Amino acid sequence: MYNKSDIELKVAEFLLQIKAIKLQPNNPFTWASGWKSPIYCDNRVTLSHPSVRTYIRQKLTQLIQEEFGSVDIIAGVATAGIPQGVLVAQELGLPFAYVRAKAKEHGTGSLIEGEIVEGQRVVVVEDLISTGKSSLQAVQALRDAGLSVAGLVSIFTYGFEVADQNFKEAKCRYATLSNYDTLIDYASEHSFIAKNDIDLLKKWRLEPSTWGKEAINN
Repeated sequence: MYNKSDIELKVAEFLLQIKAIKLQPNNPFTWASGWKSPIYCDNRVTLSHPSVRTYIRQKLTQLIQEEFGSVDIIAGVATAGIPQGVLVAQELGLPFAYVRAKAKEHGTGSLIEGEIVEGQRVVVVEDLISTGKSSLQAVQALRDAGLSVAGLVSIFTYGFEVADQNFKEAKCRYATLSNYDTLIDYASEHSFIAKNDIDLLKKWRLEPSTWGKEAINN
């Protein structure tokens, strides 16, 4: 039985406990995009914790079965989606391939690594969804190669409106194990953040591109 709310909370708990997610509303991180952010997520850390790794593997597998049914192959998104995808493919006993951020500049010039067959039904595995741009580039690459993309799963999403819009425009369903709202609620209730920081964290999610400027000015 896939109990969505329990799993969302448990994954949020794990990510905070092992510091795969760090919250610093008063000392923001700077993302590669230049955005200032009160949160930093590195789900690669889960791979170093066997019990967490196992739980995530099992729940991603269940999520795929619940949301998308039977599939022929699992595909990971380079780079952080690759190990998660391999674990899921192993759990399901399915073939695995992965999509590069860009095609090789040598050898075969491959964009997709692994053996794929036109017409295969595939689920894409990602570690994290922010705007969805890199995830959807992988989805398009698989479609261009003749595969039928059932959808995408990930460990965590920030829940940006732009991501929802991008996935909608791409006609790609997606599902995640946990999300920003659940994480903030859990973090507040279990003293990972001060209660008076909640408004700051919620404002960031609504206006992530301008939030840093406000935080600095304040």
